[in-house]
This record gives sequence, C-alpha cells and structure tokens, in this order.
Amino acid sequence: MELDFQSDPEDIRISCDAESGKSCSSTSVSDLHLANTLQYSLRAYLSILYLKIPENFCIWLRGRIVEYHNIARDLKYPEFIVYKPQNGGCKEGSVITSIGFLKEAPLVNIHGFNVYHRKRLILPFWNVAGSSTARSRGVVGVLEANFIQPTHNKQDFEKTPLFQKLENRLKEMTWEYWDYHCGLIGYHATKRLHKPSQVSSESRQKHATTKRKDHDHSIEPEILKRKAGLRVNLTGPESIQNPPATTTTSHLEDQELVLLLKENKRLYAR
Repeated sequence: MELDFQSDPEDIRISCDAESGKSCSSTSVSDLHLANTLQYSLRAYLSILYLKIPENFCIWLRGRIVEYHNIARDLKYPEFIVYKPQNGGCKEGSVITSIGFLKEAPLVNIHGFNVYHRKRLILPFWNVAGSSTARSRGVVGVLEANFIQPTHNKQDFEKTPLFQKLENRLKEMTWEYWDYHCGLIGYHATKRLHKPSQVSSESRQKHATTKRKDHDHSIEPEILKRKAGLRVNLTGPESIQNPPATTTTSHLEDQELVLLLKENKRLYAR
C-alpha cells in the first residue's frame, strides 16, 4: 500500500505521507532536484545506482529504459582531491574525490557526498558537514570507497575506524572547498583562491621546445597534490624570469615548474 503506481505510469513511487511532511508535488528547485526525488522515485534512484554502466547493460522500469545519470557532470568549478586512507600505519590505496558546486547553486540547499562501493551507490548525498551551518550549501562530491565494507542491506557502511576517518576528511574537504570557492557563486569568500603565477614571454619561448614526455609521470602527482589542497610553494614570477644558473638540478626544477604552470593553466581553461 505504500507504493504508488498511478502518479507516473513509467515509475514506481513511495506514496506521499502528509504526517511525515513529505511532498511529491512541490515545484521548488530544491524539491525537484535529484537529491530529493530519489527519496520516493525508483527511477531517480536507479539512474544513479551505479557509478558506471557497461555498454551491454541497461535497466528497464515499467517498459522504459532508465537513463544513466552521472552526478559528477552536474558540478561546476570541480576539484579533484586525493585521499589516502591508512589503517594501523598501512595504506589502503588512494581515492580520488570529485567535489564542486551543483549547477543550480546557490539556489539549492543541497550538499553531501555520493559514496560508491565497487561502482554501487551506498550513501547518496551523505551530509557529513551537518545542516546547522551554510558553510556547505551546494557543495557535492562523488567518490568510490572500496576500502570500507557496506552493511548487508547496502544502505550504509560499517562504523569502523576507517569509516570515521573518511567522514572527518570529507567534512574537512567540504569546508576547505567552501572557504576558497564560495565567492564564485556570490558568497563572501573567507579565503582567497590562489591563482597560478604568470610566466614571462621569454620563459615561454625558452621552454617551448621542451619535451613533456619525460616529465608526465612527475607532473601528474604534483597536480593531484595541488588539487588535494596540499600547499606547494611555487616560485614567484621574478625568480622565474631570472632563474639562478647554479646547478643542473635547479635548472630541471625550473623546467618542471614551467610545465606544471602550463598544465595547471590548461586545466583551469578546460
């Protein structure tokens, strides 16, 4: 009796309960968002149930294919943060978390992380920062946490020390992202977003013929570290224009720095 087959002929919904305050007919931007509709719509829930869908696989619901929805594509000003969990001093691998503002921000009061386990959704829009502050409004993230075990009903994770560490780290990510990026959606920024230093035209011409192949493996970890919020003390523009001719090591570091700035500029442009 709690299922509704009449409201939408192509969906199965949970009947609205006036006593609990649930409403399926609201027209506000927040209520119509996927984060709220998945609470009562089976089609909305199935659209984000898997992180990736194989080409030879699809889900049918009442005669219609469920369209796959990638939450990470709804984010604007995205950042990619690396998290390396540890258990008893042993690393459990690394996890890349996509975090950003929803495309409807700041009109929606939705925030949280969508945590997957082996490509299967466990916690949708997990509110780690709490609802008592507006310091996380519109901030949403996506990650795949294979290092923690879900419960038997796949609706939560086992409350292990690794899970507690992940929760604390995601809370820090939310607040750090908000402090540095809230000015992009109209709020007063509490911390200034660091922009990449500009390299002079002489330096660009000098290193234009430098091959990137030998430095790809060293540049990528540095980019991920910058995305992770780990501070890298970059040399100022003055020292880039006049590099010290002391040793070969410093010269290679200057070349790597220039390539890092170019890659960072390319990522910001994209």
